[in-house]
Amino acid sequence: MHNSSSSSSLGPDGLDLSQVFFKSISNTHPPSPTKRHTKISVIGVGNVGMAIAQTILTQYLVDELALVDAKPDKLRGEMLDLQHAAAFLPRTKIVASIDYDVTAGSDLCIVTAGARQNPGESRLNLMQRNLAMYKSIVPELVKYSPDSILLIVSNPVDVLTYVAWKLSGFPANRVVGSGTNLDSSRFRFLIADHLDVNAQDVQAYIVGEHGDSSVALWSSISVGGVPVLSFLERQQIAFEKETLERIHKQVVQSAYEVINLKGYTSWAIGYSVANLAFSIIRDQRRIHPVSVLAKGFYGIDGGDVFLSLPAQLGRSGVLGVTNVHLTDEEIQQLRNSAKTILDVQNQLGI
Repeated sequence: MHNSSSSSSLGPDGLDLSQVFFKSISNTHPPSPTKRHTKISVIGVGNVGMAIAQTILTQYLVDELALVDAKPDKLRGEMLDLQHAAAFLPRTKIVASIDYDVTAGSDLCIVTAGARQNPGESRLNLMQRNLAMYKSIVPELVKYSPDSILLIVSNPVDVLTYVAWKLSGFPANRVVGSGTNLDSSRFRFLIADHLDVNAQDVQAYIVGEHGDSSVALWSSISVGGVPVLSFLERQQIAFEKETLERIHKQVVQSAYEVINLKGYTSWAIGYSVANLAFSIIRDQRRIHPVSVLAKGFYGIDGGDVFLSLPAQLGRSGVLGVTNVHLTDEEIQQLRNSAKTILDVQNQLGI
């Protein structure tokens, strides 16, 4: 099943009506060879995959969007639903197939396929159910888009980003996980809510595992360029560590709460991943807390492990990791988070 967003061959015997409808001007030349045809593929058209696809379409980001899923009827339905919004969106060719050849030539492949997280289920418990799936997905993406960047969204995202890296054979800069980009957005929202400011004026990171062992970098939080904790200390304003821990706990529990209430998460992760896609495709060189190969940073050793660190993203993927100052306590928490992931990872046997 290959379907595109439009066809100009509507005339008798397949006549290309675009050649009849428009008359060429004189002295024309072919398009410039420097013009880029940008393509993103989304693997998995569940709630998360479609939220990502829909958000990407609104950002004037791609010339072509490819969708892949194992369920042909749902896949075609989602494709048609997006195509029918063509009058309200930037012109984008939308294709869909259960076969991976539809992804050929992708600049970015976003993998959301995986078992849905059940209410109360830890992200790490999803590992075994998703591992087999990745063994069939990643080699196909590599086959058809050997120069692409892989953006992993399925949970447990840190472990599966490592899996994708190992299965793909790609350099580490071209395999990245969505990591704690969304956790950090939730963190910024909660801090902004406490201070009654716009969340865009809050700089704050959650790092480490996208899950229960994540680390809140309280020492580096700033609002409007003002470091929060050092400001409070200079003003001799007391704050309780329990309050900070309670906010972090809210961040960790946020996804579970949404899942308990509506059965799944979709809109926030859709915006989060589309935000990452924009930084990569448009070479924005913005800093995002995403899952990267973290061995050697902050004393993390013991094996190759992917976890979230503030990283600069651009057209070649991960351009570098920001040298954020961490307190001794935060470094130890980050190492503990790495160990948590490694303990699970070591069970994979790959």
